[in-house]
Amino acid sequence: MNGNKHSASTSLAGIPEVAGVTHSFVDLPGLRMHVAEAGEGDPVLLLHGAPQNWWEWHEIMPELAKTHRVIAPDLRGAGWTDVPPRGYTREQLLADLVNLLDALRLDRVQLIAHDWSAFVGFQLCLRHPERVRSFLCLSVPHIYAHVRPTMIGADGLGLEAAMLSGFGGRSMKKKEQRIIRHMFHHFSADPSIWTEDRMEPFRIPNRDPRHARALTSLYRHFIGIEALRIMFGKYRSTFLTTPTRLLIGAQDRQIPAEMLVGYEGHAADLRIERPDGAAHWLPDERPDAVIEAARKLFAVT
Repeated sequence: MNGNKHSASTSLAGIPEVAGVTHSFVDLPGLRMHVAEAGEGDPVLLLHGAPQNWWEWHEIMPELAKTHRVIAPDLRGAGWTDVPPRGYTREQLLADLVNLLDALRLDRVQLIAHDWSAFVGFQLCLRHPERVRSFLCLSVPHIYAHVRPTMIGADGLGLEAAMLSGFGGRSMKKKEQRIIRHMFHHFSADPSIWTEDRMEPFRIPNRDPRHARALTSLYRHFIGIEALRIMFGKYRSTFLTTPTRLLIGAQDRQIPAEMLVGYEGHAADLRIERPDGAAHWLPDERPDAVIEAARKLFAVT
C-alpha cells in the first residue's frame, strides 16, 4: 500500500478556504483521495453525502477541531478526489475507508457520516468494529428500519428515479445545475440558507462530466441496492456493537417516525434524536445540533 501524503497542488483549484483547515492527497490502492484536516487529538472522521463533498463540514470542522483531530475526505468520485469509472459498490467504498484509516495510521476513530456515506459507516461498524469508537449517523434511517414503499415520499422516489436513470447526474454538469439547487431547496426546512456562496463549492467539481457519471454509478451500484437490502431486512441477522446515535431532522419528510423502529434487539446502544429546524441537510441547517450531539457521544465513548 502506498500511503504517502502529497501536499495540495493546482488540482485543488477552486477549493474554498476554511481557517485552520489544511489539504493534502493520500494515495490509496487505485485511488488518490483528497483529505481536509484540522486540529489535534483523538481522530474524528467526517463522511459527506451527495451531491456534496468535504465542504459540507465547513462550519463543524473548526468547532470539533478545538478538541480533536478532524479528518474530512472527499470520497470516491466526489469533490477533489479521483473520479475512477468503477468502484461505486459497497465492497469498494468500504475498502476505501479502511485503506484511508490504514494510510493515515488511524487505529480507531469517532465517525460522523451524512446521507449515503452513513450506510458505508454502518458497514465499517459491522465489519470492523474495532476501528470505530462511536458513530453519529445523520439524515438516514438505520439499517434495521422497517421500510415499506408507501413510506417513501414522491419527492424521494422522483429523485431516486432521476439518479438511477442517469438524468440527474447528467443535469449536474450543466452550468446552471438546477437539480442541485432543487435538491438543496426542496429537502430543506429553510431553503433561504442556500446562498450562492454556500452552494458553489458543491457545484464546482460536479461540472466535470466524470462526476456526473460517478454519481449515477453510485446510485445504481450502491445507494439503490442498499435501500433494497434494508427494505428486505438483509441486516436483521447482524448485531451492531458500536455506540450509535441517529440524528434525523424533525422536518425531514422522507424519514417518518414509523420508519425508525426495528432496531431493538439488533443494537447494543442506539438512540435517535430529531432536532427541530432541519430536514435532510443537517450539517448545513443545524450545525450546532450536530456539534452538540457529537460532543455528548464522544464524552461517553
